[in-house]
Amino acid sequence: MKTTLKRGIGRSGSPNGNGHAVLPPTVFASRAYYRQPPRRRGFVRVAGRFFFWLLVIAAVVASGVAGGAYLYAENDIVKQLAPKSASVKAAEQKLNVAPAGEPATALVIGYDRRYGEQGAQYRSDTIMLVRADPVEETLTTLSFPRDLLVEVRCPGRGSYPGRINEAYANCKERGTLDTVRALTNLPINYLVTVNFRGFKQIVAKLGGVWIDVDRRYLNTNSGPSGFARIDLQPGYQKLNGSDALDFVRYRHTDSDLYRVARQQLFLEAFKESVTSSISATKLLKIVKVVTSNVEVGTAGGGGPSLSTLKSYALLAYTLPDGHFAQAKLRPDYLSEDSEYRLIASPEEIRSAVWDFTHPRVERVAGTAPHENGPKAPPARNTTLLVLNGNGVPGAAATTSAALAERKYVTISPPDGQEANAPRNDYPNSEVYYQRGNDLAHAAARKLAKLVQPADVKKLPGQLQYISNGAMVVLVVGRSFGGLEPPGGRRSKEGSGKANVTSNPAATLPLLRAARKKVPFPLMLPRVLERSSTLDYDGGDGGVPVRVYRAAGHKAVRIVYETGAHEFWGVQMTDWDGAPILAEPNREKRIKGRTYELHYAGEHLRAVVIRYGGASYWVVNTLVNSLSNETMMAIAKGLRPLPRR
Repeated sequence: MKTTLKRGIGRSGSPNGNGHAVLPPTVFASRAYYRQPPRRRGFVRVAGRFFFWLLVIAAVVASGVAGGAYLYAENDIVKQLAPKSASVKAAEQKLNVAPAGEPATALVIGYDRRYGEQGAQYRSDTIMLVRADPVEETLTTLSFPRDLLVEVRCPGRGSYPGRINEAYANCKERGTLDTVRALTNLPINYLVTVNFRGFKQIVAKLGGVWIDVDRRYLNTNSGPSGFARIDLQPGYQKLNGSDALDFVRYRHTDSDLYRVARQQLFLEAFKESVTSSISATKLLKIVKVVTSNVEVGTAGGGGPSLSTLKSYALLAYTLPDGHFAQAKLRPDYLSEDSEYRLIASPEEIRSAVWDFTHPRVERVAGTAPHENGPKAPPARNTTLLVLNGNGVPGAAATTSAALAERKYVTISPPDGQEANAPRNDYPNSEVYYQRGNDLAHAAARKLAKLVQPADVKKLPGQLQYISNGAMVVLVVGRSFGGLEPPGGRRSKEGSGKANVTSNPAATLPLLRAARKKVPFPLMLPRVLERSSTLDYDGGDGGVPVRVYRAAGHKAVRIVYETGAHEFWGVQMTDWDGAPILAEPNREKRIKGRTYELHYAGEHLRAVVIRYGGASYWVVNTLVNSLSNETMMAIAKGLRPLPRR
């Protein structure tokens, strides 16, 4: 294979190797969008965020433990969070040590035992990874459906194919830890277990959680051998402890994939409730329930230190808006068999892990694809130096040649130095970019997709000289197995076309009947997602338009079902203070109307408009399957209900 390691600057490269001259200076000029000013964080709100994250992610990444009335209780809280059960104490001995100043990952296990079950076997209803990155200032979650078919790793029993939740049922925390680590090839630094017996207590102490229920949920055939009982109407509403638990555990008529989506939706709703309305009295009660039902394990044993809690608290306290992301195993890449087991290929798992370790915060923060920074330059405008970080002879030269074939401008170290990294034991590849260079950062993220698993980092001082001015430096790690795309996935967004049809007549008669029951004007959806019909299995008495009260205000919910049996809706209310409306990621004005955009990762979760003293919003499906273009088209199609 021809090597390009000694090509010098190479074609299209500027003299300094950064390629700036080949790009017009105005190509990536950003457009300004109005953002609401940040809300002031009172102590109670900040402390509340701390215990929300404590419940959810174990690395206890939230804020407030260091202030005011909690100073006296800090050490006591730390002691109560330390592992109490023998199985957690045993598992924490197998955790990876969290490197100082580097991203850390926590494994969160939520377990439960249903009423009437015999024996002491517990289920893990929730298996989630949480990653805190102090460099990029991001928090990311990745949930695993409990019916996902994997290679279960059971210490002392070997491995066998089975559902991922069998690892906990048969081998407790150690089995789940080993299984998830082998599945993802990620180091795990913290272990958090949450007993669901405290779930209802926490929601009750909080006074309920406001959540957007996507459709009608009803099952009365409960019992030890059946699915859990549930009776929920659609619409934005406050759920108590029992109803909230029913919602996050439900999977009677859909798969565990949607169950995970409901859990993630609840976490967001829980966060909104905690940060917007919690009182000091409620907080103290929640603290007691949390510390009684949560155990946090750390490498080496003994539980988290106070300094560890405070360091993650500081990260969460200063976290930029929108830098919380949720990576997902997406429905497009999962299939079900007759036993309701979910199957994901290694490429699909690798894609989800990539999203988990490289969160796309540009969209999360409420910007268009490249408004938060430039688009990655093409390979022909990217200068690249490849270094050997795994000790395998020829690894740098071979990789450099392969990337040159993909049009990257590969260069060599200065002064005839060998293309070797400072050490040869890098576990994963690392892609470094020149500090202060947004183009280089974008180029590094693009390159990392070809060499995953890989981490993207700022170029350290020790590599500055050997980089020879390259825009990007790639250190080839031990896990590198050749160039490949991250699972071959293609974004659902960016097609530029909305999948909609004009059909105002579908909803018009039902809205006319509802108009007399509310004191505010109603909006008629004139545009619908193309495959959608009104959901006559939902609402009151089988009617897909529900009129009800929320926080003393009148509200209307319209429920639509897509051809894929997923549910989206339009919510209307004259309650201006609904927590879900508090913090849009972005506002966009089109033809005199302002649209408030709420994102979940790169997907539009909700689009809100205000009119006549009321609020109206289009709500995506549980798995956000409506494209951003479709969501915007539906919102633009909302028009005041005609008088006749």
